[in-house]
Amino acid sequence: MRTVTSKDGTKIAYDRSGQGPALILTGGAFSYRNFPGMTQLASCLAERFTVYNYDRRGRGDSGDGLSYSTDREIEDLQALIEEAGGEACVYGLSSGAVLALQAAARGAPISRLALHEPPFIVSPNDPRPPADFVRQVSERIAEDRREDAIRYFMTKGMGAPAFVPFMLRLMPGTWDRLKAVAHTLPYDAKLLEGHIAGRPLDGKLWSGAAMPTLVLEGTESPASLRRAAQALSAVLPNARLASKRGLGHTKKLDARRIAPELTAFFLSDREGRSAGA
Repeated sequence: MRTVTSKDGTKIAYDRSGQGPALILTGGAFSYRNFPGMTQLASCLAERFTVYNYDRRGRGDSGDGLSYSTDREIEDLQALIEEAGGEACVYGLSSGAVLALQAAARGAPISRLALHEPPFIVSPNDPRPPADFVRQVSERIAEDRREDAIRYFMTKGMGAPAFVPFMLRLMPGTWDRLKAVAHTLPYDAKLLEGHIAGRPLDGKLWSGAAMPTLVLEGTESPASLRRAAQALSAVLPNARLASKRGLGHTKKLDARRIAPELTAFFLSDREGRSAGA
């Protein structure tokens, strides 16, 4: 484990592996650097990249501030990019994709960006979280009702059936891992605020994210996630959509299917230049 100091003095923990172009992995809700899916993905990508797999603030071995701000999370990612040499490819998963996109739109030195099923809600016909979603999640955490917060976030925020949290409780170790990062669920809820109301995406918000971008969706994923991925790839200045079975993330992160898509995308320009040299 290594650490880097963010702008506000918060220590951000990360693991570095592999050798090659710098690639930073940004996890989503419930995710952290030792989450099995993220460690497997990091291992696969380390064959071609120097991979920085980090704990977002408040999770794992990273520190936290007195209060949450999306700006601070963007600064955390920028600190990782600086640590990686001043420029990096960035992969964002779910709400982590929203974080990476916001950083890119604000001018973070990201050479190539991969956004994996950001959980926007772009259709009025899709289920939407309650209008007071952030408050409801925050109150449960403030009252130390972590298990209730997990159930509420999954069912009301992610649209999971009520039996899903129950099934996760039966999986050895899984529920404890979820509880360990449950206090950061308000962070993810705030990241999504303004983007889950069932309205079309406003491309002006992301016009600064002009770097080559890959948006991934699994053909087996819920329709709302697929609609969001398709809408995002259409409004970004320089994006394309990768749509294949096995690229979803709501059931299990399939590193062996996802890693080749990311590798081909992140290396395409570099290998093209090498071939023409």
